[in-house]
Amino acid sequence: MLEAHVKIVEGKALTAPQKKDLLNRLARIEGQLRGVQKLIALADTPLDCDAVAQQMAAARKALDRSFVQLLTASIVTQTSGAADLPEARERAAHLAAMLDKFA
Repeated sequence: MLEAHVKIVEGKALTAPQKKDLLNRLARIEGQLRGVQKLIALADTPLDCDAVAQQMAAARKALDRSFVQLLTASIVTQTSGAADLPEARERAAHLAAMLDKFA
């Protein structure tokens, strides 16, 4: 599902396989959202709005799961790649602050 023109670079934040997994998840969500747009465009009856709401909720849940996946992968990669315990603690504290800010 990952578009061929997206180059995945190796880094300290996430591994290439973690990035590929997240990008694939986001591509699936993108497809879900295109489907929601089509449902909205074709909505005719009140029951159609129920279907739109259901699909929006599913896309929102998938995006939330991707956010958790991002944080989980970040915690594993960034703390295990730390040079020493103080750096690992600093990375963990930063990720905890990110979780607090965005979750």
